[in-house]
Amino acid sequence: MGLPHVLAVPYPAQGHVIPLMELCHCLVDHGFKVTFINTEFNHKRVLTALSAGSTMKQITLVTVPDGLGPEEDRNDLARLTEAFMNVMPRCLEELIEKSRETEDPMTCMLVDYSMGWALEVGRKKSLQSAAFWPAAAQMLATLLSVPELVSRGVIDGDGSPISEHETFQLGPGMPFINASHFIWNLIGGGRTKEIIFNCILNSNRVIDVAEFIICNSFKEIEEPTFCYNPKILPIGPLLTGLRPSRAVGYFWPEDAACLSWLDEQQQGSVVYVAFGSFTIFDRLQFQEFALGLEATGRPFLWVVRPDLTSDSADAYPDGFKERVGDRGKIVAWAPQQKVLAHPSVACFVSHCGWNSTMEGVRNGKLFLCWPYFADQFLNQSYICDDWKVGLRLTPDESGIVKREQIKSKVEELLPNEEMTARASTLKETAQRNIKEGGASFENLKTFIDAIKAQHSNLKNKLSV
Repeated sequence: MGLPHVLAVPYPAQGHVIPLMELCHCLVDHGFKVTFINTEFNHKRVLTALSAGSTMKQITLVTVPDGLGPEEDRNDLARLTEAFMNVMPRCLEELIEKSRETEDPMTCMLVDYSMGWALEVGRKKSLQSAAFWPAAAQMLATLLSVPELVSRGVIDGDGSPISEHETFQLGPGMPFINASHFIWNLIGGGRTKEIIFNCILNSNRVIDVAEFIICNSFKEIEEPTFCYNPKILPIGPLLTGLRPSRAVGYFWPEDAACLSWLDEQQQGSVVYVAFGSFTIFDRLQFQEFALGLEATGRPFLWVVRPDLTSDSADAYPDGFKERVGDRGKIVAWAPQQKVLAHPSVACFVSHCGWNSTMEGVRNGKLFLCWPYFADQFLNQSYICDDWKVGLRLTPDESGIVKREQIKSKVEELLPNEEMTARASTLKETAQRNIKEGGASFENLKTFIDAIKAQHSNLKNKLSV
């Protein structure tokens, strides 16, 4: 029996694959072998996006079907969730069984909370299990508290908010959350809502199978949450995208040429804009935002995915690209950690996904917040109200964030010395956590040592 072998199971979405892939690289650094599961659809995207020279040392990428047809929409989360739950469990069982014919059999499963059913597969196959949560710890603590929220009258038995205009506080010192922002309340009604809500309930039922619940956060930024639910162990912020030649798990090829463009800009001058992998703009809002960037007069780096609008290729305002010229750099996907670490970047216009939030915090950047759905509204509250390192962009009565607001908020944010000082302090705290002796470092070490001990015990039993 050779190396300790972990089976990693992410939810098949970009914001889940990236942090789990980084955690797997951490495990490899400590002597582990990893089998990393992707759906066939996402596997092709990851391979296409791999930069030249990328390596997967001790990480084997394995594909499983997601249960959808070739033309079905993978952004339909309810349909995707229902489909993969029908086909994946047996696939994982077969992988585990097959590994037992090798010298490195799987001994542990590392499972995204949103794939909680996989923990039952691990229990059935007598594997040690750990749950991974890629978003804010408070959101996980809230999801784990669904029965309490029902009894408190915050939501009803199917997850609907009792009052759409009331927010609630899970525990002392924790930010307020609007129950209408829960993901199952944002992606449609009827069967769609039922599938996602039941997926959460199922994950809650099986979470006790996991010997660890780990998350990409750190103690100081969510301390009330870790007091409220001490079972959740922060191991972040994870350093996604900073390992030379290590695969990140991007679904789109990154445009590294934007780093050379950043080198040519003045320190603290660039507005960086990225809305993650899921946000969609209509044509009117896309054009209004473009004109707002132009109005700032600042250099900007803007990530425009091919599917950010229905037709991003020609959705720009007439003459926009000619007017901004070299002052604006537009790319389809960026090496975000490297961009945010660049000294020329002054602020981050973000959808407030947790990966982006952690990357901005770790690099001491200020934020302009424009959440799209689900936990992103909580993350905005952290950024603007708790940590006070950013400002909100707020749609007007017609639902549009106007160009004038974009210009005025950039001018208000830069330079803001008080916010800049707070962002710098957060950066130092984040870095202290992941260095030897830091709380996140020690939590990760505890987790790794436990898996290694289990592996050694099993190895000793087999050799007797």
